[in-house]
Amino acid sequence: MTDVLRRGRASLAFSFFAQGATFALLVTRIPAIQDRYGVSDALLPAFLAAVPILAGVGSVTTEQLVKRIRPSRLLRWSQPVVLLALLGVGAGDRLVELAVALGAFGLAVGALDASMNMLGVSLQRTYGRSIMLGFHATYSLGGIVGASLAWVGAHWHLSLFVSYLPVVLVLLPAAFVGSRWYVDGGAASGLEVDADTGGNVDAEAGKGQGESGALVFRLLLPLCLVMTFAYIGDSTVSNWSAKYLQDVLGSSEQLATVPYNVYMVMTLVGRAVGDFGVRRFGAVAVVRLGAVVAALGFGVVAVAPGAWVGMLGFTLLGLGLCVLVPQTFAAAGRLFPGASDAAIARLNIFNYVGFLIGSPLVGALGDAWNYRGAMLVPMVLVLATLGYARSFAPEPDRYGDGHERPRTADVGRGSNGL
Repeated sequence: MTDVLRRGRASLAFSFFAQGATFALLVTRIPAIQDRYGVSDALLPAFLAAVPILAGVGSVTTEQLVKRIRPSRLLRWSQPVVLLALLGVGAGDRLVELAVALGAFGLAVGALDASMNMLGVSLQRTYGRSIMLGFHATYSLGGIVGASLAWVGAHWHLSLFVSYLPVVLVLLPAAFVGSRWYVDGGAASGLEVDADTGGNVDAEAGKGQGESGALVFRLLLPLCLVMTFAYIGDSTVSNWSAKYLQDVLGSSEQLATVPYNVYMVMTLVGRAVGDFGVRRFGAVAVVRLGAVVAALGFGVVAVAPGAWVGMLGFTLLGLGLCVLVPQTFAAAGRLFPGASDAAIARLNIFNYVGFLIGSPLVGALGDAWNYRGAMLVPMVLVLATLGYARSFAPEPDRYGDGHERPRTADVGRGSNGL
């Protein structure tokens, strides 16, 4: 059984790595994609918004598909589609071809993100200790590699197809071969162990709960809000860090490219050590610390007198934000042990909600007010996570208002069941 779990963990970690590299290769070459297809500045936001919207559709569809198909199978086939869609983005030359490729990318990436995190949560439960942050650390590593490869392609003026082809030729067969060792929840054992409490969870009973659709929105809502706030912060960094450093803090164009790389490196560092923090201090303490550090990062960015102090702020943002998303997925799995796949699929939608809100929100506030003030809005939203930290407890028995939570086995028996 140990070998089965180890291979399952390694193969899933590689999937996170491949997805991080793939996504970075797409988003870091957006200017080149725009030039290749002649996409106007007015039309570009529609293309960019279509990807997370379709990804949300893919995540919702995954919630229904996992009732009949194991998450491992969905991941096995969605990852090749994502990689081939990336190659399609680089191969076409007409707007309709770009639309088809991005449409396929969006739908498949929604299924991919949801199924990856489903498998990660179920593996964590079976392992009996926190390992989710490690999976997301490999995603960050893949993002760093992908962004570096994109820089090489841009530096050497390589076409998109030439930049993407070697990556797809390496990742596609490797991911497909690795998919042979994915481990679904309960596949390694009929009795799973809760990653934080050590309590036993009957896998067969869990299936019965999942099939009854035992999800209550009021229990999942705090985690949905945390996911949204985290991705508003993340999209603020990815979309506005370079412009902020150059236009507001007066850096050079070359230096303005550094903050996002620093941010990604710090997410890798934070996630690499984060699982040890969860095991030692608990998920609630780690989430609270992450929220405070991230809010401090936004505060430093907002008041920074120059580029290097601003860089310190983005460094803090990477360390703080990096723990929130993995722990949110893990908390959903603990909250609904018999319906974790459905809970994660629904929670994953708010990944894309935050991404859609974050960039336009900061841009609109920056134009209407100023960009320093705009940075305070994601700071406040991240701080709001502190109010929902109790939802990350291993056995959340009470709401913040002192009312007892319904037992998971009872969820869905009343009028609040979804």
